[in-house]
Amino acid sequence: MTYNLRLKDIDTGAPEDVDKDATKKKLDGILKDLDDLQNLLYAESKHSILIVVQGMDASGKDGLTRDVFTSMNPQGVNVTSYKTPTAEELSHDFLWRIHHHVPAKGMIHIFNRSHYEDVLITRVHGMIDDETAKLRMRAINDFERLLTLHNDTHILKFYLHVSHDVQLKRLEERLQKPQKMWKYSPDDFKESKLWKKYMHCYEDVFKHCNEIPWHIIPADHNWYKSYLVAKTLQTTLKNLHMKFPGMKK
Repeated sequence: MTYNLRLKDIDTGAPEDVDKDATKKKLDGILKDLDDLQNLLYAESKHSILIVVQGMDASGKDGLTRDVFTSMNPQGVNVTSYKTPTAEELSHDFLWRIHHHVPAKGMIHIFNRSHYEDVLITRVHGMIDDETAKLRMRAINDFERLLTLHNDTHILKFYLHVSHDVQLKRLEERLQKPQKMWKYSPDDFKESKLWKKYMHCYEDVFKHCNEIPWHIIPADHNWYKSYLVAKTLQTTLKNLHMKFPGMKK
């Protein structure tokens, strides 16, 4: 199944009729519920949750992890942030470093960037050609199908949809605010200039890797972004109809 999606046609901010304070209050309630649901997931140990978070620089990936997942028991939640591959990782197939970190049953694992980087930044910078990208996307579909069908892993894929203007504003803040300077990289603005190429490659990913659907999350307002992600996770966990296993015999 494929479909065409144009990111420029999708809003990046919260709808005008959504109240910020009311939404943040709802988020607080969802986070309390997620703490209980994650405990149930861990105790039952029949399913796992893989959360894939993609987005441009300054789209709020780190903040999302902090705002949504730190309310849960740290024994049941793991985070992997994927950086530039090491020499050892490059000597294997591109999914080798990914498979090592998929969640065990009972666990939630967040990928801050993911296997999709290998068909995004590599393609934007000409490290792979279009044909190789298509082959990799087919391999990604097979990989996600394997996790879903053979390990009861439920995959939630989120693209944090920030506008180019808001991204540039946030990158500028990294030059001005001491508490954000540590995030600054000289490559930030260079990558931002490649915005159109990234949007094209993301849209191609959405077209060819949507057997497990993508959630396009408006990310200009952090409170709304966190609410949507938390609500989606809450719904997913509730739909598992989990039960505590009872006393061991």
